[in-house]
Amino acid sequence: MTAQSQTPVTILGGYLGAGKTTLVNHLLRNANGKRLAILVNEFGELPIDADLIEAQDDDIISLSGGCVCCSYGNDLIMAMVDMARMEPRPDHIILEASGVALPGAISASLSLLDDYSVDGVIVLADAETVRERAADKYMSDTVLRQLDEADIILLNKADIVTADELAQTKDWLAQVSGDVPIVEASHAKVPPAIVLQDFERIDEAHEGQPSHAATHFQTQFIAVDEPVDPAEFASQLIEGEPNLVRAKGFLKTANGIQTLQIVGRRAQFTHAPPDVKPGIVTITVRRPD
Repeated sequence: MTAQSQTPVTILGGYLGAGKTTLVNHLLRNANGKRLAILVNEFGELPIDADLIEAQDDDIISLSGGCVCCSYGNDLIMAMVDMARMEPRPDHIILEASGVALPGAISASLSLLDDYSVDGVIVLADAETVRERAADKYMSDTVLRQLDEADIILLNKADIVTADELAQTKDWLAQVSGDVPIVEASHAKVPPAIVLQDFERIDEAHEGQPSHAATHFQTQFIAVDEPVDPAEFASQLIEGEPNLVRAKGFLKTANGIQTLQIVGRRAQFTHAPPDVKPGIVTITVRRPD
């Protein structure tokens, strides 16, 4: 199966109360025509906002805009196999892991399925409670492993702590998770492109004219007119832009056009679809001077 025919999967991790369901509802409200499939361990107290629900039938909930929410219970792999048979297939799958789940283990399991590609692991943390949870003797190991397995850490509820507390928490996160990009958020509201592949069209972007995705984010188009070594290009982009969160686009190489996708500090290369124009769109976090 080609990379183009694989359905991308974003894994949302984080302990209970960090804001995963709030983020899911935000993404559904801003899907912009993209058919999203939401996978949850169990419906329980329904995680989807009631006004987004159109119908419910057993383990599948039909949502507005052609989106669906599915429960996978104790058999994630079988649920993914069933989802691959859906017509039409989802454009993107968001897997909301339980609060005690390790996203790295889920990612490893999904890598065994040819129909899917893991697009990224987003781990949410509550700015007010993450250090307390990480020090709890019952939760510490799980919380720290979740953070360690993240491609991007979404530091949610940044609006309910002081500036000093927020800075201290970000310093602590940098110590426990290395150079994983940290994105601040309130009410889990971030540009969908940080979580999904919903980037602006490459051929509609204009070099040197950044557009603001939100107050603290900006997108930038990078023209790539000459052939490059894709691995070296990605490495230079990641190392040269410490505030980089995501990037996607097409590179001219000695072996033809390749698709580059960066999530956090991880780069992935696949064959590009036909008739695309070289160029990369980046999303960076705007830091205060």
